Amino acid sequence: MRICVINPNSSKSVTDHLRNTLNKIKRDDCELTVICPEHGPVSIESAYDETIAAFYVMDLVKKANEDGYDAIVLACFSDPGLDAAKEISSIPVIGIEEATLHMAAMLGHKFSIMTGMERRIPTRELHITIHGLSQSYASSPALEMSVLEMDSNPQKAKEKIIELARKAVKEDRAEVIILGCAGLAGYSEDIERELGVVVLDPSSVALKVAEAMVDLGLHHSKVGRFSFPPAKEIK
Repeated sequence: MRICVINPNSSKSVTDHLRNTLNKIKRDDCELTVICPEHGPVSIESAYDETIAAFYVMDLVKKANEDGYDAIVLACFSDPGLDAAKEISSIPVIGIEEATLHMAAMLGHKFSIMTGMERRIPTRELHITIHGLSQSYASSPALEMSVLEMDSNPQKAKEKIIELARKAVKEDRAEVIILGCAGLAGYSEDIERELGVVVLDPSSVALKVAEAMVDLGLHHSKVGRFSFPPAKEIK
């Protein structure tokens, strides 16, 4: 099988980090390509960033379809442009946020999401509601670190996550911890070992969901919400 992982931001460093992490866990029969757009925000930390990034992601989704990939993973925890990507794609498109939220709800009574900045907590809460998982949501502790800071200083990020996650387990009764940023890929094992609770790396979860979907021959339903958009001239 062939899977294309798209990092919606334009950071080559974050993309390389994702590639190195996911290549360690992919199946032997999985040909994995990890790419990012040439243009767009270098990190995604606002609705404005999401909107710009989604525009450039669409061309990469179209190309992955044309190049014969079996599935696509959008590796940003805001899932920018996910619905539009599903509309234009004949192959499954898995958003790391959507896949991981549902996985977390299956693995424990409550989950907490480690979030980069406090200003993004309302977005986390909105997405939880959209996905119908409010009953499973505990909290979104903020690291107060940017995406690029988390990527460049993994030790500091891990220490902050362990501190905040331990508090979420004790005070918010979280049973599952989600690392709410693609830049935190590969950190889950160390943090889980330290805390003794389930810790989910969204990019890894989404890759495994993509592999399973390909095995099962699944795709998005095209009779309603994710039907192909009507053809029209775009000026």
